[in-house]
Amino acid sequence: MKQPDLKANVSQFPQRSGVYLMRDANDAVIYVGKAKQLRSRVRSYFAKDTPIKTTILMSRVARIEYVLTANEYEALLLENNLIKEHAPRYNINLKDGKSYPVIRVTADEYPRVFKTRRIVQDGSRYFGPYTQIWKMTAYLELIDKLFPLRKCRTPRIKPRARPCLYYHIGRCAAVCAGKTEHAEYLRRVESVAGLLSGKTRELQRWLREQMASAGSELRFEQAAVYRDALQAIEHIEAEQRIVDFDPQVRDFIGYASRDALHTFVVFQMRAGKLIGSNVFHAELGGDEDQSLAQFVMQFYGSTKAVPNQLYTSRALADAADLARFFADHLDATVSIRAPENRREASVLRLATENARQELEKRMREAGDLPALQELAKALHLPAPPLRIEGFDIAHVGGTNTVASMVSFQNGVPDKAHYRRFKIRTLASGQVDDFAAMREVIARRYTKVKNERLPRPGLILVDGGKGQVSAAKDILAALGLDEIPLVGLAKRNEELFLPGESEAVLLPEGSAPLRVLQHVRDEAHRFATTYRASLQESDVVRSALEKVRGIGPRRAGRIMRAFPAAESLLETPVDIVAKSTGLNEEMVLAVRQFVRDELYGD
Repeated sequence: MKQPDLKANVSQFPQRSGVYLMRDANDAVIYVGKAKQLRSRVRSYFAKDTPIKTTILMSRVARIEYVLTANEYEALLLENNLIKEHAPRYNINLKDGKSYPVIRVTADEYPRVFKTRRIVQDGSRYFGPYTQIWKMTAYLELIDKLFPLRKCRTPRIKPRARPCLYYHIGRCAAVCAGKTEHAEYLRRVESVAGLLSGKTRELQRWLREQMASAGSELRFEQAAVYRDALQAIEHIEAEQRIVDFDPQVRDFIGYASRDALHTFVVFQMRAGKLIGSNVFHAELGGDEDQSLAQFVMQFYGSTKAVPNQLYTSRALADAADLARFFADHLDATVSIRAPENRREASVLRLATENARQELEKRMREAGDLPALQELAKALHLPAPPLRIEGFDIAHVGGTNTVASMVSFQNGVPDKAHYRRFKIRTLASGQVDDFAAMREVIARRYTKVKNERLPRPGLILVDGGKGQVSAAKDILAALGLDEIPLVGLAKRNEELFLPGESEAVLLPEGSAPLRVLQHVRDEAHRFATTYRASLQESDVVRSALEKVRGIGPRRAGRIMRAFPAAESLLETPVDIVAKSTGLNEEMVLAVRQFVRDELYGD
């Protein structure tokens, strides 16, 4: 459906609360959103001067449908369920719904402690979640050494005459054999809970006392155990530098976004200490309120380990509905609010600064979407060219004619998708850049069409009208002439579009021109490097033919087995002989020639 038709269709939407689903040309759901007033909210996507993330989204929307709800709370829940069901490309999507491990302390008569990803509402206590697995492992090893509990997995203890091996190595309480009283066992469990909650001051004091006592009694091995435990706690807490002495279980969500990218940082404060810092990324999404609400529901719906207080960078419009979600679905009372004092504000500022830093790092890696947006406007493209494929031809006097194809994703090189081609249709010594361009475009996009590979948002050829015309003819013959095409000529850095008599000139130094120059220069580098390697191979092959008994076929066989001639000098004679089919006497002659004539050794 075209944009005017989409807009006309949306004008018929009701002004009621509900959820809207945007679908692409393949009828796949690519975005889900909620709204207090559906018609007003969805019509805002068609406004002028929309952000780049909205422009990118709408360029892919073919149909929009809606589902009415009784109120905003139902819309929030339905939105969350539909995101889980469809995993839309442009919604917040965290780790494909993966849950993060937590440490569980069961509610049995003799509780067990272990890691899990499954939350059971049976009175068990949960600590975490842990995105840094080493930290969870370190805690479990400490618990095993300092507060050994039972290892058996049955809810009820089965009496045994003798304890298991774990007891004899100090890793089990052996309550089944009567080796640990119930009161002492529960004391250990509470010590474990204190450790996992960050209440380690009393534990560290006890460890120092035990270490000193063991040392004075010459129990040096036990003293070393206490020493190692102290060091492990100090190592873990070295990562937890923020301390504010507030006993509440609190999380702080820092948020940063730019264009289509979003970053969230969650600081977990327990017993006044920062025990976890988790980073999450997403693309596109809605405005700040909508993105934060989606993140909160997905993150805590996945981990189910929720705080008493949740601080965000602003007072969320959905705060009351999110609190109701926690109560109804996670059986937790959570206060969602902005910081109320300087201490809380400072922690949230730090979380937000971490989010900004992570976002900037990601943007450097992801490329320059604003430049692509400007480029789309300058060339009248239907959408920003997130993938650009660039081509160049290289030869020396018509010999070793090659072509290169480079791929850029979001404005930065995507080297895994670079390709190079030997031109087959030109005779040796024939110079015809237009014919070479026709061949490489035909080979590349025949493959794209036949194998249904992703199509680029823009094809760039190095050259002017002739190269553009040659490429356009092939794309038209393949039925792919809807792919945008442009040529960039070195003289005056002019841009040539198919069918346009006048060149387009972008301001010197402008962001979109820099992107195209980068693609063109990278294609040129890749082509000339390939051509030079072939030329060097020709030189070596011709030189090898001067060795007595080596003709074109044997020289070719040597080059295929050892493309780098110097490797002939480093490989044992018998292996060279087996690899090339030569006898050892001939191998020695070849090696001597390479050493004397090519490398001058």
